[in-house]
Amino acid sequence: MTPRARRAIFAVIFFFAVCAVAGTLLQRRVGAQTSEDESQLRDSLKTFTNVYALVEQNYAEPLTGDRADAAIYDGAIPGMLQVLDPHSHFYDPKAYAKLREDQRGHYYGVGMVIQQQSNKVFVVEPYEDTPSYRAGIHPGDVIAAVDGKSTDGWSSDQVAKALKGPKGTHVQVTTVRYGQPKPLVFDLIRDEIPHPSIDLKYEIRPGVGYIHLTQFQETTGDEMTEAINSFGDLKGLVLDLRENPGGLLSQAVDVCDHLLAKGQTIVSQRGRAYPDQNYTATHGNSGKTFPIVVLVNRDTASAAEIVSGALQDHDRALIVGETTFGKGLVQTVYNLSENSGLALTTYHYYTPSGRLIQRNYAGMSLYDYYNHAGALPADSSNREVKLTDSGRTVYGGGGITPDEKIEPPKSNHFQDELMFKDVFFHFAPVYVSDHPVDKNFQVDDAVLADFKKFLTGEGIEYTDADINGVKDWLATCIKEKIFTIQFGQLQGARVRADWDPMVQKALTFLPEAQALEDNAHKVEQEKAMARNSNSGSSSQ
Repeated sequence: MTPRARRAIFAVIFFFAVCAVAGTLLQRRVGAQTSEDESQLRDSLKTFTNVYALVEQNYAEPLTGDRADAAIYDGAIPGMLQVLDPHSHFYDPKAYAKLREDQRGHYYGVGMVIQQQSNKVFVVEPYEDTPSYRAGIHPGDVIAAVDGKSTDGWSSDQVAKALKGPKGTHVQVTTVRYGQPKPLVFDLIRDEIPHPSIDLKYEIRPGVGYIHLTQFQETTGDEMTEAINSFGDLKGLVLDLRENPGGLLSQAVDVCDHLLAKGQTIVSQRGRAYPDQNYTATHGNSGKTFPIVVLVNRDTASAAEIVSGALQDHDRALIVGETTFGKGLVQTVYNLSENSGLALTTYHYYTPSGRLIQRNYAGMSLYDYYNHAGALPADSSNREVKLTDSGRTVYGGGGITPDEKIEPPKSNHFQDELMFKDVFFHFAPVYVSDHPVDKNFQVDDAVLADFKKFLTGEGIEYTDADINGVKDWLATCIKEKIFTIQFGQLQGARVRADWDPMVQKALTFLPEAQALEDNAHKVEQEKAMARNSNSGSSSQ
């Protein structure tokens, strides 16, 4: 057996060891594990190692290198975990390193997002205030060489690996830019690159803040506090959690702690192998309140649903958008051998009112589960019914149902084709190469004429009806990419948010959110008066 194959076998053995530990904990908790269970576990491990040995010795082609690892990392272990639930997951060394990087919220490198297209690696955007941004690298630049080595045939992962390195070290990046007669060479010094979970925060209307929160990582709680404080005297807040897949529970708790009153329940965890846990606001908002509208969609999940559910149950925020994903299974991440990891489901999440967030996944393929096939409609009569603090009806067992539904804009075939071919990303460098752009730039008829010429040159067919039917959308997409090149990704993102129909609709619900907040205060005062009255009328 090859050394790499032995390492892979060891990873599986370690996995079974974790299962054995979990079984021991379960035995202590509920007495569920018997000697027969332990014997079956040993037999399963022996069967697996025997099968792998037969495959390794007798398969038609040698199991060497990556193929041997893939048999374990991409085959055996994921296969076992998929039988349990959709969210227990094995991380091979590469994926585990990425997970830890995402959780920490920083890494060491030059600070750019890259993407492979047509056998070339493009700069999608440099993060602001990073080595690549300060040096003048632009979105749309093609990375032609790293440290003098041509990137021809390289994947984006290979380029990313070459760009990362210890803080303070140099890396030379050669790019090809549209309109430049020769390649541009940049000498960059690697640095710590922050990757904030809040990628956009600004005053979208006078006194009204907008925060787009992409995930929950180790810095999220502090980022949220800083963002809210930066607005000064807030008259309202739109918290955008669309496409937020979740992340660290501790950071979801921190976010809620800043928005709820001290002592209010945030979320509870219930499992079998570990004690139940209840999380409450330990610091609270110190009485500082303002109307909150939380914008969610079908891909808002996990920790983002914890925040949405807690704010909804306590009538602290109006939830608008689509019914969320419905991930209420809690994973504990175990460190395994060979720098790999195992995320194993150990708890269920429950909102303060007692709602189970998790959507039903019984008898469903992973494809159907992640594509929402068979998901319950928001008004389904067989979903559990709970009440918020003020007595409003909310539903459990299938994500967080919004208080007000906002449909996402629908795209047509013409829009889909432009997005699939990344037309705006490729048009923007062409336009800025010979047009001056300042912050007063608007997409007028002259800009659209240039855009039409570009479409023709790219072989994309269109009609005047196609253009006129989505003119506002076209103008936003063009301006967003041009502003990203000229002024950075934050200005580009603001262009998108200022136009976004769902964000604009969410803003109209701020008065309703204020009424919800006022009623919540009224109900709490009535409950307090009732408690005081009961305590004062006790027998003497």
